[in-house]
Amino acid sequence: MKRQAKKKSTVTGSIRVIAGQWRGRKLPVLDAQGLRPTTDRTKETLFNWLAPYIAGTRCLDAFAGSGGLGFESLSRHANHVTFVEYNKSAALQIEANCQLLKLNASQAQVINNDVLQHLNQPTEAYDLIFADPPFNKQLLPELIAKIEQQQLLAPNGLIYIESEISCAYSIPAQWQLLKQKQTKQVNYRLYQQGE
Repeated sequence: MKRQAKKKSTVTGSIRVIAGQWRGRKLPVLDAQGLRPTTDRTKETLFNWLAPYIAGTRCLDAFAGSGGLGFESLSRHANHVTFVEYNKSAALQIEANCQLLKLNASQAQVINNDVLQHLNQPTEAYDLIFADPPFNKQLLPELIAKIEQQQLLAPNGLIYIESEISCAYSIPAQWQLLKQKQTKQVNYRLYQQGE
């Protein structure tokens, strides 16, 4: 009886940086289960929302996946992005893309870990958090609670949440909804932390 080979994640696609210093640059991404890079159209909408805020920020790309949101932020002059990705192959691909873009440790850090475990460690607050977890896993309520408990969102900081329509979550009272958009399947929301 033949043993079935375990399917490996392979580089089969790319993400495109929309604007900034790496405008038009394509970065390789893996074909890995559950990995769904944010579409160019959604990214364009999001970064139009973020345009007045992005330069000089310290960002967390939670559930980083392809790293597309973090790389777009760095292209638009964010100071630093922490990429947290559980899938080892995806995390290695983000590291490879950081090397391609010649990023140093003060600009980007890639952490291969479960984001909820990683956020138990003390860290400085972030100016911008991207929360785009795998769909149908009910990870948002726990992530939001962790961000609030650990005070991970800086005063006036922003958090972008992308979720399937059916995902129910509540937000802290001091988070103000700035922008939102909805498609047939996905909710996109941008909140700002009050003072």
